[in-house]
Amino acid sequence: MPNTDIQFYLRRKEDAIQNLQNKMSSGNKLNNLSDDPLAAARAVRYQSFLARLSRFENNTQFAQDHLNHVDTYLQRGVDVLQRVRELAVTGANGTYTPADTRNMAMEVNELMKELVSIANATGPDTRQLFSGDRVFTQPFRIVEGRVEGGPEALVVDVEYRGAGSTRRTEINERTFINLDISGGQAFWAERMQVFSSVDATNWRAMQNGAFFINGHEIPVREGDTLATVVASINESGAAVRASVDPSTQGLVITGTSAHLIRMEDREGSSTLEELGIIRFNADPGAPNWDPSARVAGGSTFDMVIRLRDALLRGDNDFVGRLGLSGIDLALENMTANLAEVGSRNERAAMTASRLNQEIPNTAAMLARDTGVDMMTAATDLAMMDLAHRAALQTAAKIVPQTLLDFIR
Repeated sequence: MPNTDIQFYLRRKEDAIQNLQNKMSSGNKLNNLSDDPLAAARAVRYQSFLARLSRFENNTQFAQDHLNHVDTYLQRGVDVLQRVRELAVTGANGTYTPADTRNMAMEVNELMKELVSIANATGPDTRQLFSGDRVFTQPFRIVEGRVEGGPEALVVDVEYRGAGSTRRTEINERTFINLDISGGQAFWAERMQVFSSVDATNWRAMQNGAFFINGHEIPVREGDTLATVVASINESGAAVRASVDPSTQGLVITGTSAHLIRMEDREGSSTLEELGIIRFNADPGAPNWDPSARVAGGSTFDMVIRLRDALLRGDNDFVGRLGLSGIDLALENMTANLAEVGSRNERAAMTASRLNQEIPNTAAMLARDTGVDMMTAATDLAMMDLAHRAALQTAAKIVPQTLLDFIR
C-alpha cells in the first residue's frame, strides 16, 4: 500500500511538471479546455472576433486600393473635360476661321477617345473599374461613322453596355462601403427622363411580381394600379421620381441626379414592359428602352459629340451656349463623383485606423487569457521540480532499496 500510494502521487507530480513544460513550450496555458473552462470560452470568442477584424482590415485595404485607382482615373477624366471646355470657350469666339474650328473639332474627337479609354480603364487585377459587378465587361463601346464636315470616320456614338450592380465590401459588423462608381454614373451629364406613351389609366397588375430600378427591388401586387406603382417607386429609395404624364396618362421616370437609370423586370414579371417603359432584352447589358418611349438626358460623350459637331459646322453660337453648358454639366457631375470617391476613401482610412487599434487590443485580451507568464511559470516549475526531488528522496527512505530498484 505505501508503494502504491507513493507511485500514484509521484506520477501526479510528474504529470503536473510535464503539463507545465508543455504550456511553456507552446506559450499557451490552455492546452486542454479543462485547464480553465471560463478562460477557454472567452478565448474562443476573442479568436472569432479577431478573425473577423482581420477580414475587415483586408477588406478595408482592398477598398482603399480600389478607390485610389478610381480616383486617379476620374481625375484624368476631369483633366480631359477641362481641355474640352477650353476648346469650347475658344471655339465660341467668332474670330476663328472654319478651318480653325475644324481643327478644334478634331482635337475634341481625339479627347473623346481618351475619355472612353478612361471609362473602360482596368485596375491592376485586370478588372474594369467602372463596370460594377460585371468586372470583365467593357462598359462603353465606340461607334464610328461619317459626320458632315468631318475629314474622316469620327465617333458618332458611345454605347453604354450596362455596368451591373454596385459591389460592396464589409468593413465592420453589418457595415458596408460601396466600392464602385458605375460608368452610367461617373460619365453622365444630364438627368434622365423616360416618358411612356402607353395610356395606363385602366392598367392593373394581373399577378404579384416586382421590378428593379437602379438595383432597388420594387414589389408589385395583384390589382395594383399605376398610382400604386408610382407611390412604390417614390418610396423605394432609388434615385428617381415617378409621376403620371397628364397628356398621355403614361408612367414618367425622372432621375434625381445625373446618371443612367437602369430598369428591368424581375424574372416572371412584366410590369415595366406592360407600362411601355422597357422591352424584353436577352442581353441585360444592352439598352432596353421600349421603342415607343421617349428618353431624354445624355451622357458625357453625348455632350462632347454635340460640341464637336457644332465646331465642325462653325456654329459659334451653339458652341458658346448649348455646347459649353453640356460640358459644364458633365464636369460638374464628374467632379461630384470624384468628391464622393474621396469621401469613401476617407471613411475607409478612418476605419483602417480604428481597426489598427482594435486588433492589438483584442489580441492583448486573448493573450491575457491564453498566454503563459514565463516568469511565474519558470518559478512554479523550479518549485515543482524541487518538491519532486524531495518526494523521491523521502520515498527512498520509506520503501526498501530493492523495491525502488525494481520500479526503476
